[in-house]
Amino acid sequence: MKSIKINTLKHVIGALLAFGIAASISTPVLAQEVLRISAIPDESPTELQRKFKPLGEYLSKETGMKVEFTPVTDYAAVVESLATKKIDMAWLGGFTYVQTKIRTNGTANPIIQRVEDEKFTSVFIVPADSPLKTLSELKGKTIAFGSPSSTSGHLMPRYFLMQAGINPDKDFKNIAFSGAHDATVAFVASGKADVGALNASVWVKLNEAKNPNALKSKVLSTTPPYFDYNWTVRGDLDPATVKKITEAFLKLDANNPNHKEIMDLQRASKYVTTKSSNYNDIEKAARSAELIK
Repeated sequence: MKSIKINTLKHVIGALLAFGIAASISTPVLAQEVLRISAIPDESPTELQRKFKPLGEYLSKETGMKVEFTPVTDYAAVVESLATKKIDMAWLGGFTYVQTKIRTNGTANPIIQRVEDEKFTSVFIVPADSPLKTLSELKGKTIAFGSPSSTSGHLMPRYFLMQAGINPDKDFKNIAFSGAHDATVAFVASGKADVGALNASVWVKLNEAKNPNALKSKVLSTTPPYFDYNWTVRGDLDPATVKKITEAFLKLDANNPNHKEIMDLQRASKYVTTKSSNYNDIEKAARSAELIK
């Protein structure tokens, strides 16, 4: 009698296990329905929202997912959001990507960048009536950088200043961090800083828009080129989703009227794939400047 009960129990358990396995095979895994993206706050929140709204609508159409853009208050928040999987993808500067790579133990993956980001530059600007003509004259002056984690607004300008024989921490009278590129221009125009360092692309955009602060300033020097911005995804994002995103960016064509608004807002002529090793020099510069250990 006891053996009959045991055998019956075995059959019941076996049936349940078989049913569970069959159910897991027959039930499809739901595809990701929402793509959560963010960006480093290198410009004002309203400008970032304006830039990314058409791009988000395009990505939603191309991937079949709802795209949600989440603004953040500072650069560190983007890094942490990728590391803790609160977002799926982010628009990062080269330095922010290096920080993200370190924070995620190398799992975050840069997938796409504008062709312009392969040879990016920063500019040092001064008031329009400034007598300064070279970087060597900056010792004893005040300087405004953007965010401490900005590639084009801090790291690379700092690195190239050091290459020119200027130690920012010792040779400047004061260092200020404006928080964003457009804010740096405002610092210089208002006399809060003798010189400012910012993204060359933003500088051009502000001048094209006849921004009052930009019109009160001029370029003192332009840095050598370096790799900068990219779109980075969290390391465990579904490969099929990553492929859809990558293909969507590669399809964008500056000559296509339907893509013109997106490309103009992103200041892009073309998108290309990228990889982690492209940012090795950024990491070396950050270590040289002792911004990461």
